[in-house]
Amino acid sequence: MDGRGVSIWDTFSRTPGTIVNGDTGDVGCDHYNRFPEDISIMRALGIKSYRFSISWPRLFPQGDDVREERGFDFYNRLIDALLDAEITPVITLYHWDLPQPLEDVGGWANRSIVDRFKSYAQACAEAFGDRVSIWTTLNEPWCTAWLGYSSGVHAPGKKDYRLAIAASHHTALAHAEGVRAIKSILPKAAVGLTVNMTNFRNLNPEDIEVEALKGLLDANLNRWWIDAYLKGEYPQNLIHHYGEDLLRVIHSGDMELLKCETDFLGINYYSDSFLQTAKPGSKTFLEEGFLPFPYRADGTPPSEYAGSLTAMGWVVTPEGLGELMKRIHQDWPEIKEILVTENGAAYDDQVEANGDVRDEARAQYFKEHLKSLQAAVASGVPVKGYFAWSLLDNFEWAEGYDKRFGLVYIDRKTLDRKVKLSGEVYAEVIRHNKVL
Repeated sequence: MDGRGVSIWDTFSRTPGTIVNGDTGDVGCDHYNRFPEDISIMRALGIKSYRFSISWPRLFPQGDDVREERGFDFYNRLIDALLDAEITPVITLYHWDLPQPLEDVGGWANRSIVDRFKSYAQACAEAFGDRVSIWTTLNEPWCTAWLGYSSGVHAPGKKDYRLAIAASHHTALAHAEGVRAIKSILPKAAVGLTVNMTNFRNLNPEDIEVEALKGLLDANLNRWWIDAYLKGEYPQNLIHHYGEDLLRVIHSGDMELLKCETDFLGINYYSDSFLQTAKPGSKTFLEEGFLPFPYRADGTPPSEYAGSLTAMGWVVTPEGLGELMKRIHQDWPEIKEILVTENGAAYDDQVEANGDVRDEARAQYFKEHLKSLQAAVASGVPVKGYFAWSLLDNFEWAEGYDKRFGLVYIDRKTLDRKVKLSGEVYAEVIRHNKVL
């Protein structure tokens, strides 16, 4: 539409067997055409800031320096409309939709992507920086690397952990170069990174194999990108474990380049993760070959959580959000500002005869997680903002439209919007700035 290029998710979703129900993101929520209505909904809910992601191929269809001005015009109109509604725009530069031509030459596993991302970040800062002061470089680079290049459940669907190791390094470099590119244009802008994190809970701490695996998993998911930008280093256990597969993609001077002045850390949190017994080659927790670790762990949650699973099969562990915030503050005291950039739950929403969507479980999920967050803030953790995932029921990647996370229900036939009970509860929290 309007000159947008093909992304890796366009290609992936059109590959049979990759997306639930064969769904594609071709239309999505049609936010592109309906954003004035969506902004009106935000304003009615009292939402003060809107975190949205730029589509790289909408601005640069081939991933090179050739611009598509209709794409720039769309984001200019969106930003202006948000400001008119007194809603602060918060931009995420990369949310997984890489231009396909860049993937054709290796994507995030090819070092050239770092310079391409730097150029893209600079162009966005020049175009939108007069009105946007809060920027995130990458969203969940772990998913980009490990789900995209190792497990293959996300675009581009590769299944080679060596490519994921390379992508892990290149996304870390891209963040640092993106920060420097934005700051060169907007020295006063707040620029951050969003990572997905969890608390790994070892249910058998006396099992040394599970404890060792927990350390590797924590380093792989939680520590890699944070240690990179704060300290210019990677976790030692992963350096040792990845060995030559990592060393071959690190060039002289790279570790110095990784370290950069990042203004905030964005955290996407949904659930804690549980670890039980570990066995060589077991496929009960992680698919064979997904992560290059010697053991696979049984990730079955304790029985007390059996009745509190979301539609994604994730356990509901609201205490984990506050505990994660405290862990970040304790382990990385250099981080002066934290934003919860995603938190939410999918449930099988039902529309009642009167048109209402009374999603009590989701409303309760938000209330309990926000209470946990409030407690962390009261203890001194510098959490400065919270974004629910998500405003609208949208295209949930490999889950297609089968899983609904939104505060606002989307009728898939008409694309009509309807605020759910959870949206009303969220609006109440905003009005009082706390959970009552």
